Amino acid sequence: MLALVWGTAARAEPAPGARVRRERSVAIASTAAEPLPVVRVSQDTLTLLFFPSPIQKKTLTFDESRIRVLDAGERSVIVQPVANLADGERQELGVFFADNRAPARAAFVLVTDPAEVDARIDVQRPEPLDAACQPTAQAAAPKPEDFVLLGYVDAKGVTTSSSNGTLDAVQGFNLDKLVAFRGAGWILADVKIVNRPDHPAWTPREAMFVGRVGMPLRARLVAKKPGAILPGGYGRVLAVVEVPETKADLVFTLEVRGDEGRRLTIPDVRFLKPAAEDSP
Repeated sequence: MLALVWGTAARAEPAPGARVRRERSVAIASTAAEPLPVVRVSQDTLTLLFFPSPIQKKTLTFDESRIRVLDAGERSVIVQPVANLADGERQELGVFFADNRAPARAAFVLVTDPAEVDARIDVQRPEPLDAACQPTAQAAAPKPEDFVLLGYVDAKGVTTSSSNGTLDAVQGFNLDKLVAFRGAGWILADVKIVNRPDHPAWTPREAMFVGRVGMPLRARLVAKKPGAILPGGYGRVLAVVEVPETKADLVFTLEVRGDEGRRLTIPDVRFLKPAAEDSP
């Protein structure tokens, strides 16, 4: 029995000179000023990164000449260096979370340690600060590269169309201008409206894109200036929704609903078909 136990224990010990495999948790940086957490990788070991919430797999960034991503799932990434990283060499790997909550991106520094290697990393994401304690805190401003990394803009770019004119007088709105944007899998209507002086203040609450066929699409509604649009005042709202990829124009009626049952209805909002990828 002692011999059997000793034999089992001996097999559990790493071979002389082999790296010790570790499983541990690391917290990602919550601000740009914080250092990135270090993950130890080795050519002969697969390293699993397990995330606390879904990630955007297509936003993974790394040097393909030095790092392999063997698999990427909804909440995991398996990495391995092409060859052990040289002494002092530091490779960065990053990915965006799917929920856009801060911190929006997880990034790591990959190194090769002669004594240890990380077999599994449980990624910890800092909780956002209580808004009551940080009333002036704001999300980091998006950068142009974020739109490309997140897949909102692809090689076909973004197409636009615009219109203006008078809306239903009964509802009490004038359309100052509408610009319709269409990108990779999304449409967005940027609407500038006037609340007529003889109508009460109105707060937009929700938006729907109603097509000629199919179910209405509930949109995310963002107001440039939150709150009510006063009588005689101007307002700007943006309605955005994800749509399937198609090669044809899309035409919707946009409905923005607000206080006291009043709604802004804009018919024939046209989102132009994507440009061809080989266009100059």
